[in-house]
Amino acid sequence: MAYNLLKGKKGIIFGALDHHSIAWKVAEKAYEEGARFVLTNTPTAMRFGEIDELAKKCNATIIPADATSEADLENLIEKSMEIMGGKLDFILHSIGMSINVRKKKVYNELNYDFFHKTLDISAISFHKLMQISYRHDAINEWGSVVALSYIAAQRVLYGYNDMADAKALLESIARSFGYIYGREKKIRVNTISQSPTRTTAGKGVKGMDGLMDFTDRMSPLGNASAEECANFTIAMFSDLTKKITMQNIFHDGGFSSMGMSMRAMKQYNKSLDNPIEIE
Repeated sequence: MAYNLLKGKKGIIFGALDHHSIAWKVAEKAYEEGARFVLTNTPTAMRFGEIDELAKKCNATIIPADATSEADLENLIEKSMEIMGGKLDFILHSIGMSINVRKKKVYNELNYDFFHKTLDISAISFHKLMQISYRHDAINEWGSVVALSYIAAQRVLYGYNDMADAKALLESIARSFGYIYGREKKIRVNTISQSPTRTTAGKGVKGMDGLMDFTDRMSPLGNASAEECANFTIAMFSDLTKKITMQNIFHDGGFSSMGMSMRAMKQYNKSLDNPIEIE
């Protein structure tokens, strides 16, 4: 069911690759809620994805851009404002990549060139995007900028590696830029810390299936799906959340507040020689 939450609003959605992408789901929901937007991803990612299909479905324009390139971001912002006929109302940053993770390099044996790329792609690109948007005065008052994060920014999760550092930096950038954007332009900046999700990128995390099973057992409401994350993101883009800014909001079924659940303990108990009685 659509509620016209984004009727008349315009934006940019970064990171839609294929049907598994959270950004893909956000684009579908944004279109259903009345928004117009530009889709963008790196030229390389676009060759391997299905973004043309999404653009046709949502009547959206695609502007290729490397989010680490200031020149590409300048072009993206300028062309988006030209296509949309003015300022934007929302931007989604759904970008993350670690060569160290892909190469299966453990955290105490990182390749630092790869590490720098992780931070640039997954976090510093968020700062570049907002700095260039600020310079162009590209976002309307009460606009909303959202980036997708993960609880590994606060807690150690096996296999997440240097992406955890990138997410911590991403959340810090949201707070620091959120203060400036809010003070000067009445624009809100937030991050959404999503449950582990079986996206194309998520599949590359070591032990993803086990992690998802564990977090699902630990979460009172279970893991949040990509579609549910998209619904929440739309709410964060809408005027219903005008006074929420500089926040990292956990969208994880309650996992972030848990220590141990009954379901997780029962599963753990199966591996013990002398099981603990659970009442």
